[in-house]
Amino acid sequence: MPESLFLKDLVVISLAAVVVVGLVQRIGLPAIAGLIIAGIIIGPNTLGLIGDPHQVEVLAEVGVVLLLFGIGLELSLDRLSRLWRLILLGGTLQMGLTGALVLALAVPLGMALPTAVFLAFLVSISSTAIVLRSLQARMELETPHGMLIMGVLVYQDLAVVPMVLLLPLLSGGMGSPMELSLSLLTAVGVLAGVLMASLILVPRALALVAATRQRNLFVMAVFVVCMGTAWTVSQAGISLALGAFLAGLVVSGSEYRTQALSDIIPVREVLTSVFFVSIGMLLDPWLLWERALPILVLLGLVLAGKFLAMFLTAALMRLPLRVAVLSAGALAQVGEFAFVLSHTPDGRALLVEPLGGDLTAAIILSMTLTPLLLTASPHLAAGVARIRVITRLMHVVSAAESVEIGRHLKAHVIIAGGGITGLELAKSLQSNEVPYILVDMNMENIRLARTAGHRIVFGDASNAEVLEHLGIHHARELVIAINDPNAVIATVRVARQMASGLHIVARTRYLGDVPYIRAAGADTIIPAELESAVSVSEFVLLRHGISEEAVERHISNIRSRYGENRP
Repeated sequence: MPESLFLKDLVVISLAAVVVVGLVQRIGLPAIAGLIIAGIIIGPNTLGLIGDPHQVEVLAEVGVVLLLFGIGLELSLDRLSRLWRLILLGGTLQMGLTGALVLALAVPLGMALPTAVFLAFLVSISSTAIVLRSLQARMELETPHGMLIMGVLVYQDLAVVPMVLLLPLLSGGMGSPMELSLSLLTAVGVLAGVLMASLILVPRALALVAATRQRNLFVMAVFVVCMGTAWTVSQAGISLALGAFLAGLVVSGSEYRTQALSDIIPVREVLTSVFFVSIGMLLDPWLLWERALPILVLLGLVLAGKFLAMFLTAALMRLPLRVAVLSAGALAQVGEFAFVLSHTPDGRALLVEPLGGDLTAAIILSMTLTPLLLTASPHLAAGVARIRVITRLMHVVSAAESVEIGRHLKAHVIIAGGGITGLELAKSLQSNEVPYILVDMNMENIRLARTAGHRIVFGDASNAEVLEHLGIHHARELVIAINDPNAVIATVRVARQMASGLHIVARTRYLGDVPYIRAAGADTIIPAELESAVSVSEFVLLRHGISEEAVERHISNIRSRYGENRP
């Protein structure tokens, strides 16, 4: 029976995923790489354990929709609106530079111009599902490089619409400019209409459902919002993933965000795992063996070209070296939408064999390597930072300002990070007439700090030259309030090398980061996870009439159990 066959496929996928991911994580490989490898093993080109790959693809597409809906829930339209510069400038530069590099290589090699343009389309798109899933797992969505990556990915997803419309024109199968313009206007109109309708109707509809106090109805309503929005925008040629992302943004602005997120997480995790397995099922190991050299050459060109394009994008935007390297490493692969474009009739006409098969294999390999690139990027950034020529080229204009400020500061506090922690510390120091200077890479934080009257400069605190300009040799203390744990470790290490007697305070989110930050040279480490436990325990104990002395003993015990190292 078809139903039992479908169930068998799910069992095979789940079993393979559990076994392979468990094995690869033992040798240090990330879970996503394990899921793709599991797909290669059970796929139709290897063991052939899957009876109906098409049904698996349908489940995988639902998984991508839920993944992007969940990412949208964790953001908000307000926060996304603050990314407009990163979206427009970063996305345009990244896709433009990538396309230019592809054309510069393909056309001189004799490739027809329509095929070269189509190849540029495919290569310029990165994998939204893999990159955002990886950043989410590493808790780096809020970091400067995470925001830049998010902006570029949003632009890429939007750019898919004109790509789809231009495909028939490239293959010679369509259409007047008037028809293309009409299709594009229709897509934009549908997108705007769905977004406005969602903003008006969705909160009211969820309020009515929530009033019933029936959780199963609320879960179903959330799925209707997610899938319904995705399906509606797809009818205008817009990707399902982008529609789901917009639906998540709409719900994130309501009071139902937390409940909606908790309800979809279990289903999302299962189905997104199916998506990564389905990617691996597309790879033919025998083709990889027979055409290993051209596939590996193509893979190398894709990774190097996209890395260079994104690195140049960040450099032209005057962003710090660390942000440039981490963003370039994250976006060096080719995305899943390349499969959609290349498997259309127009796409097959443009990409003749063996190029089509070689490109498919190279794309899958690039996706598999993405988690490894993300892991290696911080080390690469640290290595590149030692190359003086590159650091001088990447130096931002505002460093001149920091030179002038740092020259006049003595016994001051350097605050790395202009978020809530950094700003509140700056206010406290200002009110007590303690000299300080803030440094941040987020232009929104810089604008808010300057509006509040604080001394702040744009720069990467993990860069030795920036710390030199901030007067680190004359500073009394360095306080690091950065969300990216890898950036915290890099900043501590550089600062300790430059000023052995400097007192360094580092804030981090999780206790698990403490040993690494301590090993880098921090004097005081304040984990938010521990401070939250202390605050909650203190509040509840006092509410229950426990004496202040007993409460203090409990708090002291909590700190001692987790190795609190403050003086």
